[in-house]
Amino acid sequence: MRREAETFLKLIESARRITVLTGAGMSTESGIPDFRSAGGIWTEDMSRMEAMSLDYYERYPKLFWPKFKELFQMKMTGSYQPNAGHLYLADLERQGKEVKVFTQNIDGLHVKAGSRHVYELHGSIQTAACPKCGTRYGLEYILQDEVPRCSRVNEKGRECGLILKTDVVLFGDAVQHFDTLFASLDQSDLLLVIGTSLEVAPVRFVPEEAHGIPGLKKIMINLDETDDDYLFDLVIHRKVAEFVKEING
Repeated sequence: MRREAETFLKLIESARRITVLTGAGMSTESGIPDFRSAGGIWTEDMSRMEAMSLDYYERYPKLFWPKFKELFQMKMTGSYQPNAGHLYLADLERQGKEVKVFTQNIDGLHVKAGSRHVYELHGSIQTAACPKCGTRYGLEYILQDEVPRCSRVNEKGRECGLILKTDVVLFGDAVQHFDTLFASLDQSDLLLVIGTSLEVAPVRFVPEEAHGIPGLKKIMINLDETDDDYLFDLVIHRKVAEFVKEING
């Protein structure tokens, strides 16, 4: 076993409370593309970023949904499965460790893998809600019509009918659970960052925040180098599922 794997296992074993931060690289081995990588969908057509904004949804909700479904059609099939990396984090919980997973991903794979404390910073593709009455709907309902609408019937017997808003955090929406993330860091023995380049705010501030916490160990697992590698006690430039399979031997 490589020395980096031995060091990783020692740090995991000695940690009781673990804060995990994951990005797109966590799910690429499940077949889900990283939109921001070279050749990704965002680089093919940057106008799609405008179409995935809160402003566009509010101005053109009927046009928003067909574009949204086209862009995320792979993630909306529900056919993808957690990989060894997702399952490893869930297994750490079963071993008795306190693991809180904060993910930038919207695919729901951490929950599907069995992790119980998952905070979806960018929301979830699995649900949408009525902007007026707040009624929430699952993926099956969202996919029934090209433009999903609220079907709740009010006290007057009338159907609401408003166009739903996805629970995915759009450009212009506020990122969720960040106060919880920083509070978790203060209570943790270990920060484990997986599959993120740490280039986008506010996630890019996490390593510096963690660096100032006495006694907090920090591990980075990412295929490519990042500008923040120097802030970590251990850096592993590998695919996470591939690495986990090695340490599980």
